[in-house]
Amino acid sequence: MLAIYKKEMKAYFMHIMGYVFLSVFLLLTGVFFTILNVRGANGNFHFVLGEVTIFFFILIPALTMRLFSEEASQKTDRLLFTSPLSVGAIVLGKYFAALSLFLIGTLITIILPVILGRHGELPVSQIIGTYVGFFLLGAACIAIGVFISVLTENQIIAAVATMAAVFIKFLMDAIALAMPASTAASLIFSGLVIAAVAGIWYNSTRRIWAAVIAAAVGLGITGGLFLYNEAIFDGLIVRVLMWFSLFARFEFFMRGVLNFSDIVYYISFAALFLYFTVGTIEKRRWR
Repeated sequence: MLAIYKKEMKAYFMHIMGYVFLSVFLLLTGVFFTILNVRGANGNFHFVLGEVTIFFFILIPALTMRLFSEEASQKTDRLLFTSPLSVGAIVLGKYFAALSLFLIGTLITIILPVILGRHGELPVSQIIGTYVGFFLLGAACIAIGVFISVLTENQIIAAVATMAAVFIKFLMDAIALAMPASTAASLIFSGLVIAAVAGIWYNSTRRIWAAVIAAAVGLGITGGLFLYNEAIFDGLIVRVLMWFSLFARFEFFMRGVLNFSDIVYYISFAALFLYFTVGTIEKRRWR
């Protein structure tokens, strides 16, 4: 894993993309710092990082678009995946390289609240909480980008798809609130989810009976819950989509609240997409 990590870190600074990411990241931070803190004459630096997260749909693709897409387009992925390294080590090496560059950019911005601190009181707990949440949010979004990068050999497609995915996650709250909250809509939604899970199960195992059993179990559980308490399905779509909202949880960090459940959520979310990435590569290798 260390060899892959060093290779990717070197690649970031041998190609323009690493410098583009740091330049855009620091430019956005500086602009919002000037507008909100310097001209606004306040020490609420945590709002600056909050504004920068809006532009994750631009920043994250710059980190992840080439990680696996470039390997596939240059046909070097075959050499990589036949090396003694495990697929997990390869994925983690690339992921931690992207995460390290993101961390470098984040650490550089610490100089800004330090400057503010010399001229007045700062909401230290909120700033620390925002930095923790900012890093975790970035880690989760980078994992999405890594997964998308392994799906295509075209870097432009990988970048656009990552932009769309991160932007949708940013709009997840608004999308959730626009969804119908009726019981009927929730039941239809549950059926679609069960069908999707059964389809994924069939695609993984190629066993139709396994998919049928998975669908039957899902429908049975759904029917049992509906008979037990129909109110469970009121607003189910909204609750499910809100649970998948990465940015909604970031607001708690901006208030200086470090909830263990939110930290675990971000780490688990990133781990899940890295697991999907490993699974996709393994499946491709066996084919």
